[in-house]
Amino acid sequence: MSTVRSAVGLVVAVAICEAAGIVGAVFTTPAIPTWYAGLAKSALTPPAWVFGPVWTTLYALMGIAAYLAWRTRAPSAGRALWLFALQLALNVLWSVVFFGYRAPAPALLVIALLWLAIAATIAAFAKLSRAGAWLLAPYLLWVSFAAYLNLAIVLMNP
Repeated sequence: MSTVRSAVGLVVAVAICEAAGIVGAVFTTPAIPTWYAGLAKSALTPPAWVFGPVWTTLYALMGIAAYLAWRTRAPSAGRALWLFALQLALNVLWSVVFFGYRAPAPALLVIALLWLAIAATIAAFAKLSRAGAWLLAPYLLWVSFAAYLNLAIVLMNP
């Protein structure tokens, strides 16, 4: 694979992931100072300013991971990238459900499905690129923490 094609592939993969973050932010940003600010939250909830840099970094890592899987051109790369696309769609869906519809309980189901999809993607990527699989580990950890925060909101805001 040429250096130019490789660089373009990497940029496209990261851009797709960052674009998913932007779509999620369309639903998230308006709800933060209004609805979300009024919710009771876990004492472990980070300040609002933490989420932007964390998600931007995670989306970049996700894009790099997807690129590493794609560039293998292995027969199983298509399935792995399909799983990746599924988890990315669930990622956006969570923002739509939680912030857009202001529905924390249904969002908890979405985040559970997201967690499973990320785990499946990591397993699929591990067969293609160990580095790609490891790049998704911080994402899985953050989504695990987000699931806890989501559950706390459900329990604390009956």
